[in-house]
Amino acid sequence: MSDALNDARAARRDGRLGIGVVGAGRVGAVLGAALGGAGHAIVGISTLSEAGRDRADALLPGVPILSVPELVERSELVLLAVPEPELAALVAGLAATGAWQPGQLVVHTAPGVGISVLAPALAAGAIPLAIHPAMDFTGTSVDLVRLRESWCVVTAPAPVLPIAQALVVEMGAEPIVVAESDRAAYSEAIATARGFSAAIVAQAAGMLRDIGVEHPGRLLGPLVRSAVENALSAAESGPALDTGIGPDLDGAPGVRPTPA
Repeated sequence: MSDALNDARAARRDGRLGIGVVGAGRVGAVLGAALGGAGHAIVGISTLSEAGRDRADALLPGVPILSVPELVERSELVLLAVPEPELAALVAGLAATGAWQPGQLVVHTAPGVGISVLAPALAAGAIPLAIHPAMDFTGTSVDLVRLRESWCVVTAPAPVLPIAQALVVEMGAEPIVVAESDRAAYSEAIATARGFSAAIVAQAAGMLRDIGVEHPGRLLGPLVRSAVENALSAAESGPALDTGIGPDLDGAPGVRPTPA
């Protein structure tokens, strides 16, 4: 690993990298824009869909659309922003064609796996990094602002962990290290939070529409944001969270006070 790390450092131009982005979904184009904004050169992006091309044009104007093999050949850092079920086959397929290069940084963004999925690239001398931004992406420039308020989970071999952490900081986020063995539990946790939040908001909005509220999102927005902030504060401090559902001290419907 030390030889590969030295190769990667030698490949830097004034501390900057040539980065290729595989996948122009909601995540890939945004992270490419964030890294480009940090001064790295985005050498290309790969996408097969019209929506991906439109997203790339909006977030990475002037960046060429390239095939995956061409992108990997040109890049010092390859960002694999593809759905998790497609990741292993993509990495193995590129390894089978001899695409990976010694010293090349290979980063994936899937939440549920660490660097083990990049083993074929590692065997070819590449440096494996797993970086997952813990946020819900829209695929627009709004995400660049949200990224600066977010955390990214990183998993990497100890000698190159600082590289993963530095990339996160350059994107404007904060890194947090999660072990390879804990990635599945991490993925389940964030999927639970995202899915539960979306389902509950949709249900509440539907109930409000049924009683004639024209803009339920406007009504629910401040409530949901404050409730989530309270829940997050409670999660940090440790005590059990009062749900706020139930009668108040006078027996009328309302917010139940938390016992002292």
